[in-house]
Amino acid sequence: MDVSAVPSIDNRLPRHVAIIMDGNGRWAKQRFLPRTAGHRAGVGAVRKTVEYCLAKGIGALTLFAFSSENWRRPVQEVSLLMELFIATLERETQKLHESGVRLRVIGEREAFAPVLQDKIAASEALTQGNRRLDLNIAANYGGRWDIVQAARRMAEAVGRGEMRAAEIGEAAFASHLALAELPEPDLFIRTGGERRISNFLLWQLAYTELYFTPVLWPDFDEKVLDLALEDYAGRQRRFGYTGEQVEQFSQA
Repeated sequence: MDVSAVPSIDNRLPRHVAIIMDGNGRWAKQRFLPRTAGHRAGVGAVRKTVEYCLAKGIGALTLFAFSSENWRRPVQEVSLLMELFIATLERETQKLHESGVRLRVIGEREAFAPVLQDKIAASEALTQGNRRLDLNIAANYGGRWDIVQAARRMAEAVGRGEMRAAEIGEAAFASHLALAELPEPDLFIRTGGERRISNFLLWQLAYTELYFTPVLWPDFDEKVLDLALEDYAGRQRRFGYTGEQVEQFSQA
């Protein structure tokens, strides 16, 4: 049996964790605060999560910060989120760089104000050589958008004569998606109690282990992440093989 073609079956620690950070608004409402206070508190949870992933040796962390559907929210809230995004980049990028974190933003960034686009580009440029942790922020991102833009890029390549339609397969398609050079997420976490993936990394989550917690994002900390990692470690990832085959792989 060729194990080389199978994604990692080592359940002890995920290589790539993807998180939907849900519950900021409800956290604020429970405390009779404006929703914006919840978003500000959520930045602290991001910082804790990054630090813990660095300490555990997890190689990649992808956070869903702002979906392509979130533009439908009240204008004042969206405006605050954009201001918070800029302020966080200004405050945290140097710290991330010193910690060996590579920061990238995935999504359709052309919708952002020029000042935010410039901050994103500067942060990515500063940290691009770092290798301890790939921190990916999904902003104005949607899984369907990701698939469509990959299809468009491949169609353009065919039109230019750079590839043939017959060469389009899963591997070629995946190479045009966001985060193509990273392993697909091993563990997906959603906070806030909802049990859906909400148009996040639709292609990439095909074989990802899903974990849902009622904890609201601002309260997410090392203890909650440990529970998710413990749950993940107890699962058997089969990728179409039988349990007996997976046991043989682990013993090889």
